[in-house]
Amino acid sequence: MKFDIINKRFTKEEARALSPLVLAFVGDAVYEVLIRIYLVDLNKDMCVNKLHKRAVDFVKANSQSELIKNIQQYFNEDEMAIYKRGRNAKGRIPKNSTVQDYRMATGFEAVIGFLYITKEDERLREIFNIILELHDKQDIK
Repeated sequence: MKFDIINKRFTKEEARALSPLVLAFVGDAVYEVLIRIYLVDLNKDMCVNKLHKRAVDFVKANSQSELIKNIQQYFNEDEMAIYKRGRNAKGRIPKNSTVQDYRMATGFEAVIGFLYITKEDERLREIFNIILELHDKQDIK
C-alpha cells in the first residue's frame, strides 16, 4: 500500500499526541503556502522577488505575533489549548526574532498545523479569512 500524502490526515487524538513543535513545523509550511497563493491571486503580474518580500512580511515571527494577539479571541477551546502548548514549547529562537515573538508565532503555527492535519479545512478557511480581513483593515497586501 502506498502512502497517500495528499489525503493523509490524523485523528484529533493522534494530532494532540504530536509535539507542538511538530504541529508548528507543519503549520509553518501550510500558512506560507496559503499566503503565497493569496498573494499570487492578488498580484498575478508581480515579479517573484516582490511576491517573496510580501510573503515574508506575512510569515515572519513578529508579524505572526501581532496577528495572534488579534485572532486568539476567535479560537475555540481546542485551538486555544494547542496555541498554549505551542507557545510554551522550547525551540531554537532565530536571530531575527525575540523570544516572545517566536513563542507566540510557534503557538499560531501549531494551531494551523493541527487544523490542517486533522482535516478541519473549513475551520482553517475561517481563520485564514479572519487573518486576511485584519490585514485588509491595516491595508497590508
